[in-house]
Amino acid sequence: MSKAFNKVKVVADNRRAHYDYAIEERFEAGIVLQGTEVKALRNSEGSIKESYATVEDGEAWLINSHIPEYSHGNRLNHETRRPRKLLLHQREINKMMGAVQRQGMTLVPLSIYFNGEGKAKVELGLAKGKKVHDKRQAIKDRDWKRQQARILRDRG
Repeated sequence: MSKAFNKVKVVADNRRAHYDYAIEERFEAGIVLQGTEVKALRNSEGSIKESYATVEDGEAWLINSHIPEYSHGNRLNHETRRPRKLLLHQREINKMMGAVQRQGMTLVPLSIYFNGEGKAKVELGLAKGKKVHDKRQAIKDRDWKRQQARILRDRG
């Protein structure tokens, strides 16, 4: 059962993650950003398509996420693909680290969003990779549900 996070404004969504991975648990993490990064995110710019999360030295990091330079920034603008620290409780980090090391799971960023307090957050998923036949079955199930809805709508 997944927790519902207070997503007021979704900036970046990793739609491919739900196709490639079976998400088993979700975590909400704060993200350490510089000023121009926040302004770029507020303009709905940013991508997490090729990014991933890792745990190193007891800290969680978001690697390879792309937040473009802020257009009105000066020479103190940020790097676009720098590693960004994620803010989590230590017990959550330990849980993630144990699952990644023992069970071969992957930490996948699912979305970047602003919550009700205006803070930038990252939704992380603890996931297992899907095999090709699992992906095909998911496509069949999705098509069947779409067809069911179409039949019910036409009869109703």
